This record gives sequence, C-alpha cells and structure tokens, in this order.
Amino acid sequence: MTDSVNSLLPVWACLASLLAVPAILIFRKEPFLREGATFVAGLVKLGFVIAIYQHVKNGTAVECVLIEGPLPIVLRVDALGMVFALVASSLWILTSLYAIGYMRGLKEHSQTRFFAFFAVSLFATLGVAFAGNLLTLYLFYEILSLSTWPLVTHHQDKEARSGGRTYLAHLLGTSVAFALPALIFTWVKTGSEIEFGKAILESGDLGPWPTVALLLAFCFGFSKAGMMPFHSWLPGAMVAPTPVSALLHAVAVVKVGVFCVIRVVTEVFDTDLLTQAIGALSPSEILAWVAAFTVLVSSLIALTQDNLKRRLAFSTIGQLSYIVLGVALLHDLAWRGSVLHIAAHATGKITLFFCAGAIYVATGKKYISQMRGLGRRMPITFTAFFIGSLGVIGLPPSLGLISKFHLVLGAANAGQIALLVVFLISTILNAAYFLPIVYQAFFPKSDEVDPGEAGAEKFSWHSVKEAPWACVVPLSITALLSFGLFFTSGFLQELVKLFVASH
Repeated sequence: MTDSVNSLLPVWACLASLLAVPAILIFRKEPFLREGATFVAGLVKLGFVIAIYQHVKNGTAVECVLIEGPLPIVLRVDALGMVFALVASSLWILTSLYAIGYMRGLKEHSQTRFFAFFAVSLFATLGVAFAGNLLTLYLFYEILSLSTWPLVTHHQDKEARSGGRTYLAHLLGTSVAFALPALIFTWVKTGSEIEFGKAILESGDLGPWPTVALLLAFCFGFSKAGMMPFHSWLPGAMVAPTPVSALLHAVAVVKVGVFCVIRVVTEVFDTDLLTQAIGALSPSEILAWVAAFTVLVSSLIALTQDNLKRRLAFSTIGQLSYIVLGVALLHDLAWRGSVLHIAAHATGKITLFFCAGAIYVATGKKYISQMRGLGRRMPITFTAFFIGSLGVIGLPPSLGLISKFHLVLGAANAGQIALLVVFLISTILNAAYFLPIVYQAFFPKSDEVDPGEAGAEKFSWHSVKEAPWACVVPLSITALLSFGLFFTSGFLQELVKLFVASH
C-alpha cells in the first residue's frame, strides 16, 4: 500500500468517542440522554471508519501528521489497521447496548463513570489501530491501559482493587520495562527513524541473540497479548463487570496486544533478520514456540476452570497466541490467518462473554456446575453460546474456520509440522472446554441442579427466564455476526490480502 492521501478522517474517527465524554458527564442524572450520547458517538465513529474504508479498500492509505519533528505523532490507516478499526468500532456499539442492560439489570453504581471511561478506551483503541509509527503506537497503548483500569476496578471492593493492581502492574510494568527500551533501541539503531515501513532492522544490524532479545522485549512489553509468563493479569481482570470483560477480551485490550505484535514483526524486523540460525531455531521460531506453549498450557488450564468467566479468560490467552504463532511463521497464508483471527475471535468471544453476563443477570450464577439445565429456560442465550463456541473452536459455519484453516495451511507450507500439530491439538481442547457446557445446559440429568458448592442451596432452572432484552439482543446479533461472516467475509479477506501484499 504505497499510495496515500492526507486527511483528518483518522483524527475525527478517534475523537468521536472522546468528545462524547463531556456529554456523558453533563447528562449524568439523565440516563437516557447519557446513554444516547454513547450511542451517537459510536455511530459517528463507525461512520468515520467506513469513510476511511472507502479509501483503504482501493489500496490507498489515509494519513495525518499530528506533530512533526524528531518525535512525530502520526496517524496512518492501512489495511491491517482498517481490519482492527472495523472490528472495534462496530462491536463497541453492541457492547454499549449490552452494558446498558447489564448495568441497569444489576443496578450497578457509578454508571456515568463507567460509560465515560468506556468511551475513552475506544478513543485509545482506534489510536493504536491508526498509529503510523512506534511512538504513536506506544502512547495510545499506555492511554488504553490507564483508561481501562477504572473499569477493571469498577466494583471498588477488595477483590476489584487487587485485580486492578495486578492489571496495571503487569501492563504498565512490562511496557515500561520492555517495550519502551526496545522502542528507544530501534529508534537509535535505525537512525532516529520510527515510521512503520521505514524503521526496519535488517540482517546486518543485529546478531541472532540480540534479535531474539529485542523481539521478545517488544512482544512481552506489549503484554496485552497475554503470552506466558505475562498473562496472569487477564484472568485477574475478570473481577470487572461483564461488559468490561467483553471489552477487554474481544473489542479492545487484548486485540491491541496482538495487533502491536503483528506491527512489530511485520514492520520493524526484516525477514532475513528473523530467520537467521540460532542452532536448530531462528528468532521467529523461538517466538512461535513461546506462543505454542501458551496455546497448549492455557487450553489445559481452561479445562479445569468452573468459573465461566475464568474459563473464557484462559481460552482468550490461548486464542491470542494463535495470532502470535501465525505471524511468527512468516508465511503469507499464516499472516492472513492471524489477521482474520482478530475478527473471528472478536465476534465469537464477545458473544460468549455476553452470554456469561446474561446468565449472571438472569440467575446470579457464575459457575459452570450451576448451569446444568439452564439452556431450556434461556434457549436464546445458550444457542448464542453454542454459535460463539463454534467460532472460537474454528468449526463451520464460522469465520474461525476460515482463519484457522489459513493458519494450518501456513504452518504446513512453512514446513512447521510440529506447530501444525499444536493447532490441531489445541482445537480439540477448545471443543473439550466449550461443547460440554452447551450439552449440559440443554440435556441435564435431572431438573434439580447441584450448584457444586459446599453448603449451597439447590437451584431449579424452572424459575429462570431470559435476561433483559438489552442483554439478549446484542448477544444474538454478535452470534449472527460470527455465523454470517463465514459467508460474507470477502471484504475482510480483501483487506488482509492488501496487507500481506504490502509486506
């Protein structure tokens, strides 16, 4: 994507949600107006993103220099950023609707603060998607960490404060300790150049081990990607309200992490540099095996979790490493699979979190062992859960099948048969920790369900009904998206082809 056009569209797309914050605060005592401001901002943001898409789909990048000089702040929208922006801006609208039903259904406190920081976080997310250089990427990455911390600690109890400390310590600590030094080193090594496409470290710049160190510093520094051992913040953040969990796991935070990793691998390192030999492995293969380890271990841990949101959290850790593993294969097909999996996982996982929240609003239950039989009383919710599960597992009909098919083919064509086996084993594990939930929900052994907690009262599913419509409608739409993108993903695949062709 060599052609470009100067435009303020990326600026307005980012600012749309930020400018909604004053309105949200002003209408803090008028819930309908406050939430109306949230929706208007979401629709305006999506409108700007679609306007940018009209340029990008034709192979033209849209850019805007905010600050010139030795440390420029630049927004530049290419095909990769466009995929992420379309996912984030569209799902934010549905997440906002879901948040209304959830927060009102549970009569949550401080809803104005919640929606205000919700809006700021989407401003930062699009800033990352549209970042034109490493410095801009890093700044918006940090803004996102700070703006989502109040959402994670929303309940303000001991558990929330503990989870918030872990969240902030991990994300800020790793970015300052690893990503920032790596950025500075790259800036110095490339002659004070940090623009994507220009800040390229070539094979003569670094030896094999320094390359590994720099690559891992970037990848662990952007620890929103959730790779082990810097992953524990993610299940710890499950103390947040479910709309925040959906935001963290599908729309914004974790996708920002893997997006940053894709940017680094494809824009900072020359392919020859990443494939130089270190014994039997290369720097890219070392990253691939770190990701593969994370995929398998997180999937095994997910199998042991009775808390539904924690099972979903460990599933997210593994699914993120699918994306990292794919980009580390340095093969066109695998890169296509990685970028497509951003959208596939987003639609599937947000559906699953929406379902988990709807179950909690309707029943107060959060443990899988408490949900046997609930599918008969909440058929819409659990049917959506089943569809979302198919998307994350990678079974038809879902976009997840297309993304994982590309990942598997990429591993095969790259000659990485062992990593191909990792993909296949982990897919079996995905099915093992999702499908039994659906089966037990619709086909319980008895009408009376054992909550699975010592001293807990028996729970009858006959007393349950679906959550409020503001919860059920969004999860139904996201389930249909996960299903429908299997048939209508052509526009995403064209963007992915543009991205791969430019590298």
